[in-house]
Formats: sequence, C-alpha cells, structure tokens
Amino acid sequence: MKKKLLSAILILIFLLAGCSQEQPANKIDLSKRETVILKEDENIITYAYLPQYSHTLSYHRHHLLVEYLRKETEMNIKQIFPDTFNKHIKMVEQGRIDISYSNPFIYIKIANRYGARAFSRVIEMNNRKNFRGQIICRSDNRSIKSIGDCRGKRWIAVDRTSAGGYLYPLGHFFEHGLTKSDFSEIAFSPGPGGKQEKVVLAVYAGKYDIGTIREGTLNVVSDKIDINEIKVVATSRWYPGWVYSARKDIEPEIIEKIKKALLKLDYSRKEHRHILQTAEIMGIIPSEDKDFDPVRKLALKLGVKL
Repeated sequence: MKKKLLSAILILIFLLAGCSQEQPANKIDLSKRETVILKEDENIITYAYLPQYSHTLSYHRHHLLVEYLRKETEMNIKQIFPDTFNKHIKMVEQGRIDISYSNPFIYIKIANRYGARAFSRVIEMNNRKNFRGQIICRSDNRSIKSIGDCRGKRWIAVDRTSAGGYLYPLGHFFEHGLTKSDFSEIAFSPGPGGKQEKVVLAVYAGKYDIGTIREGTLNVVSDKIDINEIKVVATSRWYPGWVYSARKDIEPEIIEKIKKALLKLDYSRKEHRHILQTAEIMGIIPSEDKDFDPVRKLALKLGVKL
C-alpha cells in the first residue's frame, strides 16, 4: 500500500513538472490595459473613464459607446484604464488621455492644472443633469439615525478627489455643523478601481460606521450583498453631473467630431438606446467650463485644494 501511495505521489510530481513546461494560461488583467496604448502613435485617440468602479464594469459600461464613436467619427478611439483617480489625473498631465469621462471634481482639477476643457456632460438615468452623494451605514446600526449621529464615527469615503463619494457629502456634513475633525477616522477606499463598491462592502462588513458614495452605487453591488442591510442616512445637494473633457493640446476638429457624435445619441432610437442604457446614461448634452463653477465654490468653501 505504501509503495502504491509513493508511486502515485511520484507520478503526480512528474505530471506537475511536465505541466510546468507548458505555456502558462494567459490571464486577462483589465487593470493593465492602459499600458497597451502607446501615445507615440498619433492616430490613436485615448478615452478614459475615471475608475470609480472596477475596470471590468468600466469596460462593460463604455465599450459600446467607444465602438460607436469609432464608427461615427472614423477615428481610432481606444478605451484605456487608469488604476486610480490620481493616476487618471497624472495621465492627463502627461498627455496620455485625450478624452476624459470624469466626475466634475476631477474635471475642475484637470482644468485648473492642465487646461482640460469640458465639451459635453451627461443626463443621468433618472433624467437629471445633476447628481449627488449619499451617506450610508448598516441598517442595524441603532446609534446612527440622523446626520448628527455621524459625529465621532469611523468614516470611509471613495477618494479625496471623488465628487459624490467625498466632496459632496463633506459639503453636506459642513452644512450641518460637522467638520473633518469631528470624525474619529476618515479612511479612503484602497486599491485600483472599484472604489465605490469597496466603500459599501466595508460598511456592510462593519469595518466602518459610515460610508459615502455617489447615488446609484447601491444598485451596482446588489448582486454581491443584500442592500436592504444598508441604510441611506442622508443625501447631499444636487451638483453638475459627469463631464466629457479634452486635453488642452488636442486639435479642435477632433473634439468637434467626438462632441457631434455624442450629441447625436438619441435615447428614442432603438440602436442608440442600447448603447446609452449600457453606459447607464440617458443622453449627452453640450457643456462648457462655467457649468462647473458650483463645484469650484464648494471646494473653496471646504478648503479643498484644486
């Protein structure tokens, strides 16, 4: 019996050794996709969705839209995937992102620092041009019933540069007499991508008392947790919605082509509706830099560096 067992082990070792000589299986890692695009190729127009959600979700939501833009403009538009909000900003500075789809807080940063300019913004699925942030906790947390009960609690936010996931709720706290020093801890969602989801999951797991997210995020995680276990404590004011902007040195005719294609999308047309629904938006409208002055005023009031 021992000999048979020994033989079986030797065969297994031999097989494993043989397998190690095989070509390893290729794994698709969407977090590395940004490195595929070489900006030295002047024919490529790079398109980046700020990584508020996972790279997989970013791709799923926007790949049909990018494919539509390629066909409509006859330009080589490629979606790329920065790992973090800060990396997105850095890639704009480096000229590696031509077209940014970002929250308005990131937009005013890249506009102020690097001359990016807004040309379109979206209509949300609730048919609004604006969006807002939410403050959440576990439904069974009896110590938090109102905004004032958040004082002294552990808070996890999406990112220091998140609009709905930090800046807008911070403004809401400020309006109700709470400053950053009133919390026992303020943490930010770790790692690349998926930051909104990670906030909800951290609160759900009880790692933090409260979390701040953009409205709509709970629907994104409904396949992972029972969202009835999460309670919305408060909701911020409405602020301008997500924005399309172009880096400062891109040719005006390129921006005009992309803008024209985006504005052409019509929710009433069946072929366009699928593209827009997948992207979780109802439509796209013209925009300009001054539309985001309310966000600048909020950042100034809160002492947030732009």
